[in-house]
Amino acid sequence: MYEHQTTVRVRYAETDPMNVVYYGNYAQYFEVGRVESFRELGFSYKIIEELGIMLPVVELNIKYLRPARYDDLLTIKSQIRNLPIDHRIVFDQEIYNEEGKLLTVGMVKLYFMDEKLGNRAAMPPLMLEKLSVYFS
Repeated sequence: MYEHQTTVRVRYAETDPMNVVYYGNYAQYFEVGRVESFRELGFSYKIIEELGIMLPVVELNIKYLRPARYDDLLTIKSQIRNLPIDHRIVFDQEIYNEEGKLLTVGMVKLYFMDEKLGNRAAMPPLMLEKLSVYFS
């Protein structure tokens, strides 16, 4: 299993009048977690796109347990529990506050897509090689 953690501080613009994070912003927090996970593996969305691969989100599930508030330092935990063997990659993600309380859980499924053909594609071989070491 591959796991990565990163942090983000809640900005005022991400909250409603009660200083609670607007529910739609959690998808962006999950994206931060995925982007930083790829970066730790030596990739970025830019590099993946230069390889002719796009990664559209095809499914997003979020369960809200507790609110995050303005100025909270959030920890975003991103996991890939199963090595991708086809065109799909699934991230299980959790968001915690500074006290370590679980605030939000989610699952994001993306497809590797060939940019030119518009077809599903396999994970780039170098990415698969780097990710495989976590699934031995």
